[in-house]
Amino acid sequence: MMKHLLTIVLCLTTLTGLAQEEKIKKSEWWNSNPSYAVPIREVNVTARRPMKEIGIQKTQLDTTVLHENIALSMADILTFNTSIFVKQYGRATLSTVAFRGTSPSHTQETWNGMRINSPMLGMTDFSMIPSYFIDDASLLHGTSSVNEAGGGLGGAVKLSTRPADADGFNLQYTQGVGSFSTFDEFLRLTYGNDRWQTSTRVVYSSSPNDFKYRNYDKNVLILDDDHNIIGSYYPIERNKSGAYHDFHALQEVYYNTGHGDRFGLQAWYVNSKRGLPMLSVDHKENDDYLNQQREQTLRSILSWDHLREKWKVGVKAGYIHTWMAYDYERELGNGKMEKMIRSRSTINTFFGQVDGEYYLGEKWLFTATVSAHQHLVRSIDKNIIPMDNQQPTDPNGNKTKVPVGYDKGRIELSGYVSIRYRPTERLGLSIGLREEMFGSEWTPIIPAFFTDYLISKRGNLVAKASISRNYRFPSLNDLYFLPGGNPDLKKEHGFTYDAGLSFATGRDGVYTLRGEATWFDSYIDNWIVWLPTAKGFWTPKNVKEVHAYGVEVKAGLDVQLAKDWQLSADGNFSWTPSINHGDPVDWYDKAIGKQLVYIPEFSASVTGHLTYRSWRFTYKWCYYSERFTTSDNDMKTKIGRVKPYFMSDISLEKAFSFRWADLSLKGVINNLFNEEYQSVLSRPMPRLNYEIFLDIRPKWGKRNKKQ
Repeated sequence: MMKHLLTIVLCLTTLTGLAQEEKIKKSEWWNSNPSYAVPIREVNVTARRPMKEIGIQKTQLDTTVLHENIALSMADILTFNTSIFVKQYGRATLSTVAFRGTSPSHTQETWNGMRINSPMLGMTDFSMIPSYFIDDASLLHGTSSVNEAGGGLGGAVKLSTRPADADGFNLQYTQGVGSFSTFDEFLRLTYGNDRWQTSTRVVYSSSPNDFKYRNYDKNVLILDDDHNIIGSYYPIERNKSGAYHDFHALQEVYYNTGHGDRFGLQAWYVNSKRGLPMLSVDHKENDDYLNQQREQTLRSILSWDHLREKWKVGVKAGYIHTWMAYDYERELGNGKMEKMIRSRSTINTFFGQVDGEYYLGEKWLFTATVSAHQHLVRSIDKNIIPMDNQQPTDPNGNKTKVPVGYDKGRIELSGYVSIRYRPTERLGLSIGLREEMFGSEWTPIIPAFFTDYLISKRGNLVAKASISRNYRFPSLNDLYFLPGGNPDLKKEHGFTYDAGLSFATGRDGVYTLRGEATWFDSYIDNWIVWLPTAKGFWTPKNVKEVHAYGVEVKAGLDVQLAKDWQLSADGNFSWTPSINHGDPVDWYDKAIGKQLVYIPEFSASVTGHLTYRSWRFTYKWCYYSERFTTSDNDMKTKIGRVKPYFMSDISLEKAFSFRWADLSLKGVINNLFNEEYQSVLSRPMPRLNYEIFLDIRPKWGKRNKKQ
């Protein structure tokens, strides 16, 4: 690792001494510009608000945030730039997101319009989505998610790619080196002209991931010579079995006929091998323990858009193939490793979608979308000892291991129509209707109503409100997992409304200030919970009636401090009580009226940038309040909650421009104040650590061109 660090530093030092910085120039790639300062533009308060966003509660993440550095996943991006809860099971392990006091399964995720939630689990692992592979990301909160997909009782995350707007050939290579022998490599090759745009992106990340942490779940006693206890301490240990190797490749091809037709192809391949770290309560050694997950996934989409002045039609076809393997082995005291779990899953999803838009004058917009997802899932655990006495035995009379699982298919259809109407410059109205079918069961018509009103042009003060009903069907694991699946589960359904105010003001070249505050209220019935049974396994049941409510606040500021100096900051805050009001599971059930497990009541994040010419300093901060780990919110035991924590990251970046290439060098310190924290109980996270990145972008044939 030190060799790589020295190489980066020496290369940059040599290049700095041999070359002379060129004149600053504009570019489509944000960090290819040697000056990071962006001109502060005037807020145009008289501009017509987009028809598609009437009443929408939306958080937009720009490309600067998404492409901050190659080591970040979408889980990291959402942690520091939004108010939603990101639940991380450790570094480079499962990370899920949840809106407004709901669960990860109540969040819908789409990639270029195709839903990518696992049909088995109903959720998405955001640690497996490199932020460098996403060009546009937005969050649709609560009711607004109905515009994108059904089932988002909390909200939806919308991810997409876009053409690179390349002129000729362009190459970008980024090398990252970090703590725990972590290496990240990124390569992007683009080519473009007036008709064609192609892009190839590759990311490879690897690390032993053996960071140190203080184990507060292990109290080591100090004994004197007479074996009397004279003290104790919490030992420093290493993260075990957490090594990972992740490879991602994304190929894009876009063609524009120039006559209103656009074609696109996106193909994203993933090959991942990850160890699942040992819990801090587990005292096994590396040599008698194996806990590993492997995944191979291909996501691909073909698209055609037919554009006219007043209308457009789009057609998409997609395919997802996922192979997943989970292996758990341990030594049982006989010197031999025993396979305890050997799970294999294969998922094939076929996708199709047709959508259209029609503008009637300047006041009406009509939209319609019909989509279909056909899932074929086979999930088998090959190392299960059945509890049934009728199961086969070996010659010695011992029960033999037999494959247990399911092989199921499910068709999912969704249709959506909307009418948006802006009778005046100030007022906007929208109604949407969605209906879905999962298998052979249909939802009732799902209505959604939206409105916004421009209260004042001064400050661009806008009031927004929306209300909707929504439904979510059980996942395939909920229905068919063996043992424990419950085919009699009812679909979850919810009712949500929200209202808020937003503003934006500023002065051209001096500052911009924007903000938004939203109140939301949500009720979810038939909430699915997995509960233990007397037979020793867990099964899902519809037991909870949940009331989630609270406030979401967003704010942003850009200030031109002086010539070449600029300050920008964005902040998010949420207050989210999420209370169980369902029927008691039994007479001693103390969960009624309590906050749901692993849902923080408070969360906040702030990101600030200070730029001076070709220098940029960044500070990122986030906060999560305590999370309860038991449904009765028991505070008497040590394991009853996960402590609140603050997190701070800083970075410093310097850009260089030479005749032959643009370069940047960036240093990052994560967990600046060495916080000892956990997102999930007994899953330690790394303390202070660092990363260094070198970005190189050659100037193909531009050496003699006028800048």
